[in-house]
Amino acid sequence: MTDTLLPNGIKDSGGDGSYFKKGCNPFAATGRSKLQNRRATVNQQIIKQMRMRAGAENLLKATSNNKVKEMVLLELSYVNSNLQLLMGQLEGLNSSVEVYQNTQETANIPLIALGLKETKDIDFSTFFKDFILEHYSEDGKCFEDEIAELMDLRQACRTPSRDEAGVELMAKYSSHLPLMESRFFSPNRQTGIFFTWYDSFTGVPVCQQNLSLEKASILFNMAALYSQIGTRNDRQTIVGLEEAISSFQKAAGILNHLKETFTHTPSYDMSPAMLSMLIRMMLAQAQECLFEKTALPGIRNHFNSLMKMAQEAAKVSEIYDQVHQSMIQTPIKDNVPFFWSTMSQVKTNHYRSMAHYFVASALLDHQLGLSDDEDQQEKTLSQVYDRLPEGCSPLDILKKKDERERVGKAHIRRAILGHEEALRIYSLCHHLNKLQVLQDILRASLQRSLNKSSENEEDEDFSDYTEAPDIISKTEHRAEMEFPATTKVKVTDFFQRL
Repeated sequence: MTDTLLPNGIKDSGGDGSYFKKGCNPFAATGRSKLQNRRATVNQQIIKQMRMRAGAENLLKATSNNKVKEMVLLELSYVNSNLQLLMGQLEGLNSSVEVYQNTQETANIPLIALGLKETKDIDFSTFFKDFILEHYSEDGKCFEDEIAELMDLRQACRTPSRDEAGVELMAKYSSHLPLMESRFFSPNRQTGIFFTWYDSFTGVPVCQQNLSLEKASILFNMAALYSQIGTRNDRQTIVGLEEAISSFQKAAGILNHLKETFTHTPSYDMSPAMLSMLIRMMLAQAQECLFEKTALPGIRNHFNSLMKMAQEAAKVSEIYDQVHQSMIQTPIKDNVPFFWSTMSQVKTNHYRSMAHYFVASALLDHQLGLSDDEDQQEKTLSQVYDRLPEGCSPLDILKKKDERERVGKAHIRRAILGHEEALRIYSLCHHLNKLQVLQDILRASLQRSLNKSSENEEDEDFSDYTEAPDIISKTEHRAEMEFPATTKVKVTDFFQRL
């Protein structure tokens, strides 16, 4: 057992060294662990209020005394009010994305990480010992160390470190579950062991005696951990961006596996509709990081390069729009934090506006010269638009200076309107208002478009109402789901001596 333990450097009150499993650190006083502890506390308060509500509702059905009914209805009103407040607190905790970001991050739009599902402690000792005696005709006391090791492993999975070691820790427990199931969990026998997990969005508890909920919840938490690893990477470096991309793709892959494997999980956060939305969100964040990776070395002030970046930005906008559309569907919108849907809407507008800015820059800053490849520019421009402004052809726009400027200015106007809309949506969500870095980026983007507009302003511009066409989204590197090998690790059965 000692080979799986590492000293954590914290001394207990007796002066001896304390230890924890590799990949677990319950004592880490980080913002993420504090947030997790607060979520656990709120979950416990929610279950308490729900029990009180259930008791009051049962009493209301059972009594015929009008005075008692009045008292119970008053109590129900009080409990429901408390529940509403607790749900609001949980939504606020789910909106606390700032604690998951890289501590040095000051130049990138924040990303969303999933919070870990909370669970209750479980004592396997009594049932396992009785089962070993009854089924295997052996003394259960001889397996106390193995039972304790299994319980320690499960407990460690509640506070995984935010790295590959934490994922491996949960994968280890996940690999032990089928072994445990084959030995102790017969479909024809009630175990008396209840696995309780809380919905990560609503805090509502779900309880089952079989291992399906346990297996699914561990998978969900592995995906959540990958999303947290993704958000903490330094996106000002290529290596950091590549790790973030990989983490979000792995999170999406695990969530997809969860959706395909556990189709009847009673917890709504693991329903097919919710998982589909979460998969889209993880892939959208991976695509956003792919865009940032393309832009990080610098964007060449060249016609074709600017058009390429416009289509890349349009792709990010398109995917976030799909995420937002899935978030506002019933009943998902009733369970997802308003912060999340607002953030996806902000990014939809922000990246669409960036796409229009890039096209405007390509048209306004790069008049077609003798040394330019006219055929290549014509092909590029025709592939950027799904439709052209009425009465225009790609060659008209490229070769006629007035036409080129007219269309370019139309794009910069759409960029300005889109950035203003992003800032307006940002102002509607008080949780978003905590993210100063996001506001700074949105304002800087708007100012950049305003500067571009003023550089190309002429007195007669007010009479030109040309509408800029939509930009076709396109990417050279599409985010794809990736199922990580680390989800399956080889383990030795704790109870191989049986």
